[in-house]
Amino acid sequence: MKIILCFCLLFCCAAVQLNRYKVYIAGFYNLENLYDTVDNPIVNDDEFTPSGDKGYNGNIYTDKLTRLATVIREIGTDYSPDGVALLGVAEIENDTVLQDLVNHSLLKQRQYRFIHYDSRDSRGVDVALLYQPKYFKPQESIPLQVTLPGKSKDAAFTRDILYVRGLLDGETVHIYVNHWPSRRGGEARSSPAREATASTCRAHFALIRQADPAARILVMGDLNDNPDNKSVVDVLKARGDPRKLAPDELYNPWLALYRKGIGTLAHRDSWGLFDQILLTPSWLRRKEGLFFYRQHIHIKPYMMQKSGRYKGYPLRTWEENSYQAGYSDHFPVFIVLLKNS
Repeated sequence: MKIILCFCLLFCCAAVQLNRYKVYIAGFYNLENLYDTVDNPIVNDDEFTPSGDKGYNGNIYTDKLTRLATVIREIGTDYSPDGVALLGVAEIENDTVLQDLVNHSLLKQRQYRFIHYDSRDSRGVDVALLYQPKYFKPQESIPLQVTLPGKSKDAAFTRDILYVRGLLDGETVHIYVNHWPSRRGGEARSSPAREATASTCRAHFALIRQADPAARILVMGDLNDNPDNKSVVDVLKARGDPRKLAPDELYNPWLALYRKGIGTLAHRDSWGLFDQILLTPSWLRRKEGLFFYRQHIHIKPYMMQKSGRYKGYPLRTWEENSYQAGYSDHFPVFIVLLKNS
């Protein structure tokens, strides 16, 4: 495990000279329960209140924001001093926490804006897209509601998928931010719920590709499945070999890393790579505007557990009801996009 993490760390920190290109960073980060401290009677957020089991108060909330802002500020800065231009996020309660995050002193200079819709998730957590307006200009956004199949999960609804269309350096891109149903209750029992969510996402972007086969589409998120699971391979049709992609398939640059034992979260000494960014084949055409260059898992030493049973794991915010002063139970991921300057 130590060897794997050291390799990943070196891989993430490698600096390159890309003077011939404009550089854009697109990423995704599960923020691990970024709630405010106010009780919302509509959703199940009682534990994230001052009177709840976690004793979640203003001091913890402020510290959590600072830690997340520290990580976000550094994502992709080996390639671009402005860091991540587009960042999908998951496990955020509402627009209040997003406003507090983008206005944090560590991030305020970048002038991030965000796109967010409330979903019917029983825990009250949603997805959102943060973007730097100097790079990205949104034109359309809608939430895609997912109805779960019977007997697959306890709740009838999960997080909506966020769809955003906009201009990145003047070129139209389509972005889907996902947070698929968890594996609670067992992988086999919960798998149909993730497959249903994948199907909802694919059905929407299939219409876009029907109208424009060369559409540049990014499907990002915490999929709660690995790159070789059915929801990703069979439903989304995401493949790991860019040389063998059919026109209706997606490129998954994370499959090779996963097969080497590299991941974004750990459980029982096994690494999973749930956090992924998938691309349509049009991103692989290097002579036609924006193109995909490289993928990374963003890991810094301070983001990892230093000792004990979980040494090397992501330094998470909570261990049951005990505040760990960590960052997230997931490492963020990002891709480097280039364009001839």
